[in-house]
Amino acid sequence: MTDLPDDARLFLRLFFGDFRFGPGKAAMLEGIRDTGSISAAGRRMEMSYKRAWMLVEEMNAAFATPLVESSRGGSGGGGARLSETGHQVLAHFRAIEAAAATAATPDMQALAALMRPRDH
Repeated sequence: MTDLPDDARLFLRLFFGDFRFGPGKAAMLEGIRDTGSISAAGRRMEMSYKRAWMLVEEMNAAFATPLVESSRGGSGGGGARLSETGHQVLAHFRAIEAAAATAATPDMQALAALMRPRDH
């Protein structure tokens, strides 16, 4: 079997009716976890403040309990953090990604072996 090219990747998006959860929303949750801020997480992902808030509101509305808890800014400063459910959703998604990547690797290697050589 051949190794996978450096640019080969598996892209996973989960669909639950009209709600989709994929790498972008997972990255937003990680950004909030790491920075304590929705706006900082959005900047890290090069998206507008409004778009970042829309993603958070969409995720919070989709689950039985909010994934992100936020407090308003002001003299003491605002902030955001993942709820316990937010941590669970992120962990489950990353586990699904890892399991899918492990399961897909042999077939992705087989596909890579059948591909035309590429110039890098």
